[in-house]
Amino acid sequence: MNTAHVRTHDHDHHDHEHGHHGHAHGATHDHRGVSGRERKLIVAFVLTTLMMVIEVVGGFWSGSLALLADAGHMLIDSLALLLAVVGAWFARRPADARRTYGYGRLEVLAGFVNALTQFVLVAFIAFEAIGRLFHPAEILSGMMLGVASAGLVVNLLVLRTLHGHAHDDVNLAGATLHVLGDLLGSVAAVVAALLVRWMHWNWADPVLSLLVSLLILNSAWRLLRRSAHILLEGVPEGMNTGDVADALRVADASIRDIHHLHVWQLATGSRMATLHAELNESGNSAAAISAINQVLAERFGIRHVTVQIDSEPCPEHQRDCAGHDHR
Repeated sequence: MNTAHVRTHDHDHHDHEHGHHGHAHGATHDHRGVSGRERKLIVAFVLTTLMMVIEVVGGFWSGSLALLADAGHMLIDSLALLLAVVGAWFARRPADARRTYGYGRLEVLAGFVNALTQFVLVAFIAFEAIGRLFHPAEILSGMMLGVASAGLVVNLLVLRTLHGHAHDDVNLAGATLHVLGDLLGSVAAVVAALLVRWMHWNWADPVLSLLVSLLILNSAWRLLRRSAHILLEGVPEGMNTGDVADALRVADASIRDIHHLHVWQLATGSRMATLHAELNESGNSAAAISAINQVLAERFGIRHVTVQIDSEPCPEHQRDCAGHDHR
Protein backbone atom coordinates (compact mmCIF):
# COMPACT_ATOMS: atom_id res chain seq x y z
CA MET A 1 0.00 0.00 0.00
CA ASN A 2 1.11 3.52 -0.77
CA THR A 3 0.50 6.34 1.70
CA ALA A 4 0.14 10.00 0.83
CA HIS A 5 -0.49 12.95 3.09
CA VAL A 6 -2.60 15.91 1.95
CA ARG A 7 -2.56 19.29 3.64
CA THR A 8 -3.99 22.76 3.02
CA HIS A 9 -4.25 25.88 5.16
CA ASP A 10 -7.22 27.96 6.27
CA HIS A 11 -5.97 31.02 8.14
CA ASP A 12 -9.42 32.59 8.29
CA HIS A 13 -11.05 29.80 10.27
CA HIS A 14 -8.22 28.21 12.16
CA ASP A 15 -5.17 30.16 13.25
CA HIS A 16 -3.43 27.40 15.15
CA GLU A 17 -3.30 24.34 12.90
CA HIS A 18 -0.09 22.36 13.01
CA GLY A 19 1.52 19.53 11.13
CA HIS A 20 2.03 15.97 12.29
CA HIS A 21 5.73 16.39 12.79
CA GLY A 22 5.84 18.91 15.60
CA HIS A 23 6.25 22.19 13.71
CA ALA A 24 3.82 25.03 13.12
CA HIS A 25 2.66 25.84 9.60
CA GLY A 26 2.19 29.40 8.41
CA ALA A 27 4.85 31.97 9.05
CA THR A 28 2.24 34.69 9.34
CA HIS A 29 0.95 33.33 12.65
CA ASP A 30 1.93 35.46 15.64
CA HIS A 31 2.20 33.36 18.77
CA ARG A 32 3.59 36.17 20.87
CA GLY A 33 1.01 38.97 20.80
CA VAL A 34 -2.44 39.17 22.35
CA SER A 35 -5.17 38.12 19.93
CA GLY A 36 -8.51 39.86 19.53
CA ARG A 37 -10.29 36.97 21.23
CA GLU A 38 -7.96 37.15 24.22
CA ARG A 39 -8.38 40.92 24.49
CA LYS A 40 -12.17 40.50 24.61
CA LEU A 41 -11.88 37.85 27.29
CA ILE A 42 -9.52 39.95 29.42
CA VAL A 43 -11.85 42.97 29.31
CA ALA A 44 -14.80 40.73 30.21
CA PHE A 45 -12.81 39.22 33.09
CA VAL A 46 -11.91 42.60 34.62
CA LEU A 47 -15.44 44.01 34.36
CA THR A 48 -17.05 40.84 35.69
CA THR A 49 -14.70 40.63 38.66
CA LEU A 50 -15.32 44.26 39.66
CA MET A 51 -19.09 43.82 39.43
CA MET A 52 -18.89 40.60 41.41
CA VAL A 53 -17.31 42.43 44.36
CA ILE A 54 -20.02 45.10 44.25
CA GLU A 55 -22.79 42.48 44.18
CA VAL A 56 -21.29 40.53 47.08
CA VAL A 57 -21.29 43.66 49.24
CA GLY A 58 -24.72 44.74 48.03
CA GLY A 59 -26.20 41.27 48.44
CA PHE A 60 -25.12 40.87 52.05
CA TRP A 61 -26.08 44.45 52.88
CA SER A 62 -29.54 44.28 51.29
CA GLY A 63 -30.26 40.64 52.17
CA SER A 64 -31.12 39.77 48.55
CA LEU A 65 -30.69 36.18 47.41
CA ALA A 66 -30.96 37.26 43.77
CA LEU A 67 -27.94 39.54 44.21
CA LEU A 68 -25.96 36.93 46.13
CA ALA A 69 -26.82 34.28 43.55
CA ASP A 70 -25.74 36.60 40.75
CA ALA A 71 -22.56 37.41 42.67
CA GLY A 72 -21.86 33.68 43.03
CA HIS A 73 -22.48 33.30 39.33
CA MET A 74 -20.07 36.13 38.63
CA LEU A 75 -17.43 34.51 40.84
CA ILE A 76 -17.62 31.36 38.74
CA ASP A 77 -17.70 33.50 35.61
CA SER A 78 -14.53 35.32 36.61
CA LEU A 79 -12.75 31.99 36.98
CA ALA A 80 -14.31 30.72 33.76
CA LEU A 81 -13.23 33.81 31.82
CA LEU A 82 -9.73 33.50 33.24
CA LEU A 83 -9.69 29.86 32.16
CA ALA A 84 -10.90 30.92 28.72
CA VAL A 85 -8.06 33.44 28.43
CA VAL A 86 -5.52 30.78 29.37
CA GLY A 87 -7.15 28.33 26.96
CA ALA A 88 -7.02 30.83 24.09
CA TRP A 89 -3.38 31.61 24.83
CA PHE A 90 -2.38 27.96 24.91
CA ALA A 91 -4.35 27.33 21.71
CA ARG A 92 -1.94 29.63 19.82
CA ARG A 93 1.17 27.86 21.01
CA PRO A 94 3.00 25.92 18.30
CA ALA A 95 3.00 22.15 18.18
CA ASP A 96 5.89 20.34 19.78
CA ALA A 97 7.33 16.84 19.86
CA ARG A 98 4.90 15.71 22.56
CA ARG A 99 1.75 17.45 21.25
CA THR A 100 2.00 17.29 17.48
CA TYR A 101 -1.46 18.82 17.02
CA GLY A 102 -0.65 21.74 19.31
CA TYR A 103 -2.81 22.95 22.20
CA GLY A 104 -6.00 23.89 20.36
CA ARG A 105 -8.06 21.28 22.21
CA LEU A 106 -7.56 23.22 25.46
CA GLU A 107 -10.16 25.78 24.41
CA VAL A 108 -12.70 22.98 23.97
CA LEU A 109 -11.82 21.67 27.42
CA ALA A 110 -12.34 25.18 28.80
CA GLY A 111 -15.82 25.26 27.30
CA PHE A 112 -16.57 21.85 28.81
CA VAL A 113 -15.48 22.98 32.28
CA ASN A 114 -17.48 26.19 31.93
CA ALA A 115 -20.64 24.19 31.27
CA LEU A 116 -20.03 21.93 34.27
CA THR A 117 -19.66 24.90 36.62
CA GLN A 118 -23.10 26.08 35.57
CA PHE A 119 -24.66 22.88 36.92
CA VAL A 120 -23.01 23.46 40.29
CA LEU A 121 -24.27 27.04 40.34
CA VAL A 122 -27.84 26.02 39.51
CA ALA A 123 -27.85 23.49 42.35
CA PHE A 124 -26.65 26.18 44.79
CA ILE A 125 -29.28 28.71 43.68
CA ALA A 126 -32.09 26.13 43.90
CA PHE A 127 -31.09 25.06 47.41
CA GLU A 128 -30.93 28.63 48.71
CA ALA A 129 -34.12 29.72 46.95
CA ILE A 130 -36.20 26.87 48.36
CA GLY A 131 -34.98 27.76 51.84
CA ARG A 132 -35.96 31.41 51.31
CA LEU A 133 -39.46 30.41 50.20
CA PHE A 134 -40.07 28.72 53.55
CA HIS A 135 -38.24 31.34 55.57
CA PRO A 136 -38.61 34.77 53.90
CA ALA A 137 -36.00 37.39 54.78
CA GLU A 138 -36.19 41.16 54.94
CA ILE A 139 -34.70 42.88 51.89
CA LEU A 140 -33.46 46.45 51.41
CA SER A 141 -35.10 46.91 48.02
CA GLY A 142 -33.57 50.31 47.27
CA MET A 143 -29.98 49.10 47.53
CA MET A 144 -30.91 45.89 45.78
CA LEU A 145 -32.38 47.82 42.84
CA GLY A 146 -29.35 50.09 42.52
CA VAL A 147 -26.80 47.26 42.54
CA ALA A 148 -28.89 45.06 40.22
CA SER A 149 -29.26 47.92 37.73
CA ALA A 150 -25.50 48.52 37.74
CA GLY A 151 -24.94 44.79 37.20
CA LEU A 152 -27.35 44.81 34.27
CA VAL A 153 -25.43 47.63 32.58
CA VAL A 154 -22.05 45.94 33.13
CA ASN A 155 -23.31 42.58 31.84
CA LEU A 156 -24.71 44.23 28.71
CA LEU A 157 -21.33 45.85 28.13
CA VAL A 158 -19.48 42.55 28.62
CA LEU A 159 -21.91 40.66 26.39
CA ARG A 160 -21.39 43.25 23.66
CA THR A 161 -17.63 42.83 24.04
CA LEU A 162 -17.86 39.06 23.53
CA HIS A 163 -20.45 39.25 20.74
CA GLY A 164 -19.60 37.82 17.34
CA HIS A 165 -17.71 34.63 18.22
CA ALA A 166 -17.62 31.80 15.72
CA HIS A 167 -20.43 29.24 15.95
CA ASP A 168 -18.03 26.41 16.77
CA ASP A 169 -15.76 28.44 19.10
CA VAL A 170 -16.69 26.66 22.32
CA ASN A 171 -14.21 28.71 24.32
CA LEU A 172 -15.86 32.07 23.61
CA ALA A 173 -19.24 30.33 23.58
CA GLY A 174 -18.60 29.15 27.13
CA ALA A 175 -17.59 32.62 28.26
CA THR A 176 -20.63 34.15 26.54
CA LEU A 177 -22.89 31.59 28.18
CA HIS A 178 -21.66 32.63 31.61
CA VAL A 179 -22.13 36.33 30.87
CA LEU A 180 -25.61 35.65 29.47
CA GLY A 181 -26.42 33.89 32.73
CA ASP A 182 -25.17 36.96 34.59
CA LEU A 183 -27.36 39.17 32.43
CA LEU A 184 -30.44 37.08 33.17
CA GLY A 185 -29.54 37.13 36.85
CA SER A 186 -29.30 40.92 36.80
CA VAL A 187 -32.66 41.22 35.03
CA ALA A 188 -34.22 38.92 37.63
CA ALA A 189 -32.66 40.95 40.44
CA VAL A 190 -34.03 44.19 39.00
CA VAL A 191 -37.52 42.73 38.63
CA ALA A 192 -37.38 41.19 42.10
CA ALA A 193 -36.25 44.50 43.60
CA LEU A 194 -39.17 46.32 41.97
CA LEU A 195 -41.68 43.72 43.19
CA VAL A 196 -40.27 43.80 46.71
CA ARG A 197 -40.16 47.60 46.77
CA TRP A 198 -43.58 48.35 45.30
CA MET A 199 -45.61 45.18 45.99
CA HIS A 200 -43.85 43.97 49.16
CA TRP A 201 -43.53 40.50 47.58
CA ASN A 202 -40.42 39.20 49.31
CA TRP A 203 -41.00 35.77 47.75
CA ALA A 204 -40.26 37.28 44.31
CA ASP A 205 -36.54 37.27 45.14
CA PRO A 206 -36.11 33.45 45.45
CA VAL A 207 -38.73 32.66 42.78
CA LEU A 208 -37.00 34.71 40.10
CA SER A 209 -33.68 33.21 41.15
CA LEU A 210 -35.13 29.75 40.44
CA LEU A 211 -36.44 30.89 37.05
CA VAL A 212 -33.03 32.16 36.01
CA SER A 213 -31.38 28.92 37.14
CA LEU A 214 -33.64 26.94 34.80
CA LEU A 215 -32.71 29.15 31.85
CA ILE A 216 -29.03 28.74 32.65
CA LEU A 217 -29.45 24.98 32.93
CA ASN A 218 -30.80 24.71 29.39
CA SER A 219 -27.92 26.67 27.85
CA ALA A 220 -25.34 24.83 29.94
CA TRP A 221 -26.62 21.47 28.71
CA ARG A 222 -26.29 22.53 25.08
CA LEU A 223 -22.71 23.71 25.58
CA LEU A 224 -21.83 20.56 27.53
CA ARG A 225 -23.11 18.33 24.72
CA ARG A 226 -21.28 20.32 22.03
CA SER A 227 -17.91 20.42 23.78
CA ALA A 228 -18.16 16.78 24.90
CA HIS A 229 -18.91 15.77 21.31
CA ILE A 230 -15.70 17.44 20.13
CA LEU A 231 -13.67 15.93 22.97
CA LEU A 232 -15.00 12.51 21.97
CA GLU A 233 -13.86 13.24 18.40
CA GLY A 234 -17.38 13.11 17.06
CA VAL A 235 -18.25 14.01 13.49
CA PRO A 236 -18.73 17.82 13.24
CA GLU A 237 -22.33 18.92 13.65
CA GLY A 238 -24.28 19.01 10.42
CA MET A 239 -21.93 16.60 8.66
CA ASN A 240 -22.63 13.01 7.61
CA THR A 241 -19.70 10.70 6.82
CA GLY A 242 -21.85 8.83 4.31
CA ASP A 243 -22.32 12.01 2.30
CA VAL A 244 -18.59 12.72 2.50
CA ALA A 245 -17.70 9.23 1.26
CA ASP A 246 -20.21 9.44 -1.61
CA ALA A 247 -18.80 12.80 -2.71
CA LEU A 248 -15.24 11.48 -2.67
CA ARG A 249 -16.08 8.38 -4.70
CA VAL A 250 -17.03 10.60 -7.64
CA ALA A 251 -14.31 13.20 -7.05
CA ASP A 252 -12.05 11.61 -9.67
CA ALA A 253 -12.47 8.92 -12.30
CA SER A 254 -9.54 6.94 -10.92
CA ILE A 255 -11.21 6.44 -7.50
CA ARG A 256 -12.86 3.03 -7.18
CA ASP A 257 -13.86 3.21 -3.51
CA ILE A 258 -13.47 5.19 -0.28
CA HIS A 259 -13.35 3.45 3.09
CA HIS A 260 -11.85 3.77 6.57
CA LEU A 261 -13.19 7.33 6.57
CA HIS A 262 -13.01 9.25 9.85
CA VAL A 263 -13.93 12.90 10.29
CA TRP A 264 -13.57 14.85 13.52
CA GLN A 265 -12.85 18.29 14.89
CA LEU A 266 -9.70 19.15 16.80
CA ALA A 267 -10.78 22.60 17.98
CA THR A 268 -12.40 25.77 16.68
CA GLY A 269 -12.81 25.53 12.90
CA SER A 270 -10.27 22.69 12.68
CA ARG A 271 -11.95 19.83 10.85
CA MET A 272 -9.78 16.82 10.08
CA ALA A 273 -10.15 13.59 8.14
CA THR A 274 -8.33 10.33 7.50
CA LEU A 275 -9.35 7.85 4.79
CA HIS A 276 -8.31 5.04 2.45
CA ALA A 277 -8.75 5.61 -1.29
CA GLU A 278 -8.80 2.55 -3.51
CA LEU A 279 -7.87 3.37 -7.12
CA ASN A 280 -8.39 1.67 -10.45
CA GLU A 281 -5.39 -0.14 -11.91
CA SER A 282 -4.62 2.76 -14.22
CA GLY A 283 -5.48 5.40 -11.59
CA ASN A 284 -3.23 8.38 -10.99
CA SER A 285 -2.63 8.76 -7.26
CA ALA A 286 -1.54 12.40 -7.51
CA ALA A 287 -4.71 13.36 -9.38
CA ALA A 288 -6.90 11.41 -6.95
CA ILE A 289 -5.29 13.04 -3.92
CA SER A 290 -5.69 16.48 -5.42
CA ALA A 291 -9.37 15.84 -6.18
CA ILE A 292 -10.01 14.47 -2.69
CA ASN A 293 -8.31 17.47 -1.12
CA GLN A 294 -10.35 19.91 -3.20
CA VAL A 295 -13.71 18.28 -2.46
CA LEU A 296 -13.07 18.05 1.27
CA ALA A 297 -11.91 21.66 1.49
CA GLU A 298 -14.56 23.28 -0.70
CA ARG A 299 -17.64 21.23 0.17
CA PHE A 300 -17.00 20.20 3.76
CA GLY A 301 -14.50 22.70 5.16
CA ILE A 302 -11.99 19.97 6.00
CA ARG A 303 -8.49 21.45 5.74
CA HIS A 304 -6.29 18.79 7.32
CA VAL A 305 -6.48 15.44 5.52
CA THR A 306 -4.49 12.24 5.63
CA VAL A 307 -5.04 9.93 2.63
CA GLN A 308 -3.79 6.38 2.22
CA ILE A 309 -3.80 5.10 -1.36
CA ASP A 310 -4.60 1.39 -1.58
CA SER A 311 -3.15 -0.36 -4.60
CA GLU A 312 -5.40 -3.36 -3.99
CA PRO A 313 -8.73 -3.89 -2.22
CA CYS A 314 -8.62 -4.11 1.58
CA PRO A 315 -9.92 -7.31 3.19
CA GLU A 316 -13.66 -7.19 3.84
CA HIS A 317 -13.21 -7.23 7.63
CA GLN A 318 -11.26 -3.98 7.36
CA ARG A 319 -13.84 -2.17 5.24
CA ASP A 320 -16.11 -1.13 8.09
CA CYS A 321 -15.75 2.64 8.06
CA ALA A 322 -17.00 3.73 4.63
CA GLY A 323 -20.02 5.93 5.10
CA HIS A 324 -20.49 4.99 8.76
CA ASP A 325 -20.24 7.26 11.79
CA HIS A 326 -18.02 5.50 14.31
CA ARG A 327 -16.79 8.61 16.01
